[in-house]
Amino acid sequence: MSSSDAKITEAELESDLGPRRVYSTSPSSPSRMPAFASVLAVIAILYFGKDVLLPLAIAVLLTFALAPISSRLRKLGMPRIAAVIVTVVIAFLVLVLFGLVVAGHVAEVAQNLPAYQGNIIAKIRSLQESGTDSGIVRRLTSVVESVGRELSNADERPVAPGTASRPREPVLVEIFAPSRPIETLTSLIGPLLGPIASLGLIIVVVIFMLLEREELRDRFIRLVGYGDLHRTTEAIQEAGSRVARYLLMQLVVNCAYGVPLALGLWAVGIPNPALWGMLAIVLRFVPYIGPVIATVLPLFLAFAVDPGWSLVLWVGAIFLVLELTSNNVIEPWLYGSRTGLSPLAIIVAAIFWAWLWGPVGLVLSTPLTVCLAVLGRYVPQFEFLEVVFGSDPVLDPKERLYQRLLAGDPDEATDYAEEFLEEDYLEDYYGKVAIPALLLAEKDRRRGVLTAEQMEQVFGTAITLVSNLAEIAEEEEQEEEEEEEQKEKAKEAAGRPSTPPKEEIGDESELPDGRGKTVFCVGGRGPLDDASAAMLAQILQVQGAEVVAARHSDIPNRRAMSLVPKQSNAIVVCFLNEDSARHATILVRRFKRIYPTIRVGAVLWVENQEERQPPALGEADFVATTLTSAAREALADAPPSLVTPARKIRTRRSSNKTGIAAARSGI
Repeated sequence: MSSSDAKITEAELESDLGPRRVYSTSPSSPSRMPAFASVLAVIAILYFGKDVLLPLAIAVLLTFALAPISSRLRKLGMPRIAAVIVTVVIAFLVLVLFGLVVAGHVAEVAQNLPAYQGNIIAKIRSLQESGTDSGIVRRLTSVVESVGRELSNADERPVAPGTASRPREPVLVEIFAPSRPIETLTSLIGPLLGPIASLGLIIVVVIFMLLEREELRDRFIRLVGYGDLHRTTEAIQEAGSRVARYLLMQLVVNCAYGVPLALGLWAVGIPNPALWGMLAIVLRFVPYIGPVIATVLPLFLAFAVDPGWSLVLWVGAIFLVLELTSNNVIEPWLYGSRTGLSPLAIIVAAIFWAWLWGPVGLVLSTPLTVCLAVLGRYVPQFEFLEVVFGSDPVLDPKERLYQRLLAGDPDEATDYAEEFLEEDYLEDYYGKVAIPALLLAEKDRRRGVLTAEQMEQVFGTAITLVSNLAEIAEEEEQEEEEEEEQKEKAKEAAGRPSTPPKEEIGDESELPDGRGKTVFCVGGRGPLDDASAAMLAQILQVQGAEVVAARHSDIPNRRAMSLVPKQSNAIVVCFLNEDSARHATILVRRFKRIYPTIRVGAVLWVENQEERQPPALGEADFVATTLTSAAREALADAPPSLVTPARKIRTRRSSNKTGIAAARSGI
């Protein structure tokens, strides 16, 4: 675009939209370095203090999980101490028995592995023989064999002449000393002291947390949220309920997966099926990685046990059926395993906690991240945690659409619209999302931050969005026609007239039928108004009306007045700026002078899309503020208001001209 064209465009926009006001930019936001330094300090504390903090974290999560059971026992009449002790003892007995059973099965599998060595070697050789000379398996095998030969040749390389002969390697001599019972017992018990001590610490902490749960809650409120008891109480309740629900429902889902898995593996003949079912229950607590490990281990065992390939296929089929059932039936039915975290946040959290606390941190990653997300929701200083980890959209639908309109991306805007339209109608989308998005653009225009090129881009993207939704509009139009036909048939079958009485017409939940009507929609002052007029035009088309849409630039041109069909029932002028009432009055008066037999009205869009008393606009037949009211008025059968004829302006003649005329007449 040349500089002269740019000047003309700016001049036109200034004449249409008024002078642009320049606003000072907002001051820069405060530095986030202190918060970032605090986060780094917390990570360092978690890393270097994991020996103490890890058992405490496990105890806190177990407290969240066991608190509902303890509360239920107390409601049944059991004393507080007895309810807590019974809950903790039963929970840890189940965990210990579970661990002992798994350990026994693992030892049995380890003893039987040498017996499967022959099957593994035979299958690898069959893979080698089935491959061609350029196969990957053969290449890898040749590389491994060549490396092995080089290493063996290096060990057996002869000594060069003139050098001393290699000294004989010393023979290892093992000295057997009489065993000392105390040292043997120490060597056996020493490695177990750490886990046993941690387990005992966890049990004690869980018992005291369950006993003093209310006291700890009050102290936490006094420490961090005494100034806002409501918000802090909500944070504690939501964190506890979300973590407890996640752990309980995930346990139910995992058991519904592991028990059928064990039965299926037992039916096809996999050794130790109970082990693989129990491992699947535990490993599925690890997000994304655990289910893969739980699948690979039985498949490898099937590969080692069976000389053929049928057992591997059977095991793969069992896992496939269980995954489809669990993901599509069990989890949607229970619906309690949702954590409120985005999938990417779960993966990143798993990597972070695994780096921080090892395999135990990997298992605890999701519950701990849930607590952080709840903290970010209720504590303003940690709001970024909710934005980073949460699954809820961080932008409103109208803000998301406006961002796509600014970026000139109609495809993604159409995708968002189609997601919205899966449950709602086109009228709801335009009224609740699209028109408010255009109002955000109008607000930026009034602040002077939206250039002419950006306004044209927003208009072009919005028009493309409207055209992309034309197919959905046609489907809704067909639905409207089918509903009208069904209503008429039902009335005829009941012996009632096809035209409903007046008391049945005023149903404000539905828009009136637009078949046989013609409406002219036009923007008021700018490209954004033109986009809103196009959206209103599509809604009127859904109702069966014939609609002609025009741009605001066509209004000053007298030739453009021919765009209005002669058989039009209504003319609608759209404005996104509520302060355009004066300009709207002028346009309505102009249209009324030219088309006195047509209803002419204006739409002054409002942000909240709620019905309210619109301003009076002189000769306007109607004034609307929402999409529903605008469509209802445009399709109404009311007659147009009478137009007051324009007064002829008479000019007063001067006295000297009057005297000359009188003298001439006397002559």
